[in-house]
Amino acid sequence: MIRRIETAPGLAPSIGPYSQAVVANGFVFTTGQVPFAADGITPEAFEDQVRTCLSNLRSVLETAGSGIDKVVKVNAYLTTPEQREPFNRVYADFFGEAKPARTTVCVSIWDISLEVECVAVVSDSSEAAGGA
Repeated sequence: MIRRIETAPGLAPSIGPYSQAVVANGFVFTTGQVPFAADGITPEAFEDQVRTCLSNLRSVLETAGSGIDKVVKVNAYLTTPEQREPFNRVYADFFGEAKPARTTVCVSIWDISLEVECVAVVSDSSEAAGGA
């Protein structure tokens, strides 16, 4: 069974023809989360942008029946090499001891400073089958 989550509660709706997450075969695959709050506002400070982005990711995971502690792979996209250290500080606080595999690259992304996506294990099959 495949379940698509178009918009997680409390998040801004997707800006294109995609789901914020897809649950399939015991995993949840998230789309890239950006540092927009539900009201569409982006925090000014980069570390606050990272917190918003990762909080959005947590919301999508929880809607899918998973959580930060179940993340197995993260792909992070930053826009300047100088962002690496502040990103790592917030990321380490956010994930704690649950250190998933991670790829971080520096790329040009429209008008945003970062984007983060992940793959996580769904907590159990009953949660994976629920609607959202």
